[in-house]
Amino acid sequence: MPATLPYALILDDHPLVARGVAEFLRSLRPDLEVRLATDAADCLQQVVLHGAPALALIDFWLAEGAALGLIAQLRARCPETPIVVMSGDDDPLLGERARAGGAHGFLHKQESPGTFAQAVHALLGGLTWFVPPSRLQAGGLRSRELPVTPAELGLSTRQGEILALVLMGQPNKRIALDLALSESTVKEHVTAILQRLGARNRIEAITQLRGRRLVLATGPAG
Repeated sequence: MPATLPYALILDDHPLVARGVAEFLRSLRPDLEVRLATDAADCLQQVVLHGAPALALIDFWLAEGAALGLIAQLRARCPETPIVVMSGDDDPLLGERARAGGAHGFLHKQESPGTFAQAVHALLGGLTWFVPPSRLQAGGLRSRELPVTPAELGLSTRQGEILALVLMGQPNKRIALDLALSESTVKEHVTAILQRLGARNRIEAITQLRGRRLVLATGPAG
């Protein structure tokens, strides 16, 4: 049965990021119900159960790979739904691939809450929202960065390595594979990193580190 209120559908396989986006979106648009999907299959099932969303926010990189196939399916099932793709990856091609795949917008996860709000209002108003590739290529999202080491943030070398991958938008499972760690160990480190940074979730951590470039220190991992 369709939802009584228009709803926004969020799919990000980083649970903390998904919840952070959901909380901000609820505060920004209280007229929208916000639903979270756990993966691509659940995202499509939500559409079957609740009808077409008023807005869909999809992470470019999912556990099963790029979300381009899912975007195509959503466009086919929900032709009126604006779809915005999010990513923590700086590759300027991602926005163009998202656009070519049928998305209506692309947001970098390091954008400010104000920019996120502008994008949401634009998309709900029938407009598109894409960051110009030249801005990414020129490093516009990270201009005037201050180099900072894990030690300066109060983190161990290993936590610095994990934070670098978190800032790239990598999920715990992929971080565990990249660093040859168990997923539970990565989760413990991420929790400790967020506590050390005074952040409630990954979005807050990314926002706090805007204007800083993490430089990994040499030495044994802690």
